[in-house]
Amino acid sequence: MARPHESVVDGSPARTSAQPQDLPAVDRLLRSAAGQALLAEHGHTLVAGQARALLDECRAQARAGTLDTADAALPALAEALAARIAARLAPRMRRVLNLTGTVIHTNLGRALLADDALAQVMATMAGPNNLEYDLEAGGRGDRDSLVEELLCTLTGAEAATVVNNNAAAVLLTIAALAHAREGRREVVVSRGELVEIGGAFRMPDVMAAAGATLVEVGTTNRTHARDYERAIGERTALLMKVHTSNYAVQGFTAAVDEAELARIAHAHGLPVATDLGSGALVDMVAWGLPAEPTPQSKLAAGCDVVTFSGDKLLGGPQAGLIVGRRDAIEKIRRFPMKRALRMSKLPLAALEATLRLYLRPERLARDLPTLRLLTRAPAHIRAQAQALQPALAAAVAPRYAVAVVDTLGQIGSGSLPVERLPSAALAIAPVAKKGAGRALDALAAALRALPLPVVGRIADDRLLLDLRCLERSEELAAQLPALQERLA
Repeated sequence: MARPHESVVDGSPARTSAQPQDLPAVDRLLRSAAGQALLAEHGHTLVAGQARALLDECRAQARAGTLDTADAALPALAEALAARIAARLAPRMRRVLNLTGTVIHTNLGRALLADDALAQVMATMAGPNNLEYDLEAGGRGDRDSLVEELLCTLTGAEAATVVNNNAAAVLLTIAALAHAREGRREVVVSRGELVEIGGAFRMPDVMAAAGATLVEVGTTNRTHARDYERAIGERTALLMKVHTSNYAVQGFTAAVDEAELARIAHAHGLPVATDLGSGALVDMVAWGLPAEPTPQSKLAAGCDVVTFSGDKLLGGPQAGLIVGRRDAIEKIRRFPMKRALRMSKLPLAALEATLRLYLRPERLARDLPTLRLLTRAPAHIRAQAQALQPALAAAVAPRYAVAVVDTLGQIGSGSLPVERLPSAALAIAPVAKKGAGRALDALAAALRALPLPVVGRIADDRLLLDLRCLERSEELAAQLPALQERLA
């Protein structure tokens, strides 16, 4: 005899829809053996809240006729409750495999921290630390002192300070130096350097937010020394250079270098600041990479202040580094906005450890992950791809085919935007041409849904997994059974 809400097909009960009254009360679910185990592990607040939410959703499904009777049973509800709790406690920020071909990927966290930086964060954050305590003097200290001496040693600067990112470094520098001279708020910048970076960070907007008046000189492609000379007046506070790190103007161009600009500024008693953005602390050419300007070269050219990032080519945590002449840095350090933009203890610990790596430049390509990934040999990457190809092909068959291809990646995060890095990739293409776009989107989604999400890029009707940033092949290989199951 069939139970209520159940039909009979060929003499056996068929799956039917549950009714709202079939669902247990919250208290009954919590009193079950599985519920009691969850309460013991997680406490009443979380478990009860998730149980109520689960049963509310189930009742809505039952009223709509979409809840199966099996799913309304106590064992199934307990299992669903455990899954909800696990999902609620799972971190939103997760490690992923960056197989996009972009080494310093803004959306994927930019530079990877070195082992020394990770160790120092763990060691100093596990208990109280001397963030603002002078151990030698036995009194209050300055958090800048943790990294200032290192920055001065590495760049040749007289003084240094740090804030939470380079946008903040530029904002603070302009605000402090433009307010340092009474009645002077004008900052002179070439039109060809009014950059916009990701997230709609625009130099004119930063000027306005800093309380400065932007004075544009020259044209988009050509700016001359006389343009700066003509723009200087009684209200001029600062001359500024901005390194166009995320684009390049080529062809009929002209620009004034920092040495000439410093000569002009200092002749009028004005400071000059330059924003490098990407912030390489070493000559990248020494490792076979394209040249990138360094803070050392800009300070040597006469710049009073240089700002740059900590989490791009420098290979450290997110930070805005400000180095330069002592008097200019002191004005910046004392400006009230500085406290609102200061770095916290975790990135400071990581930054100090990262900077120490530069004291041993001969080991840098081994110890600094960013430089290590940028300098991987294309032949080694291709061999790695060839070794992984058979297993990946088996995992995505028969819907997809896999080939090893040469490709070009990029440094990323606005660093050396027109330069490309020779690399190798696993190119996955749908076997059926019809619906290829949907098939690639489905594959990309399946890769992102893996326990260790895999992020590649779609180009030329293929999904490319560029292996430049995959140092351990087993991390991808271990995911292939789960990928095969998802695609089945």
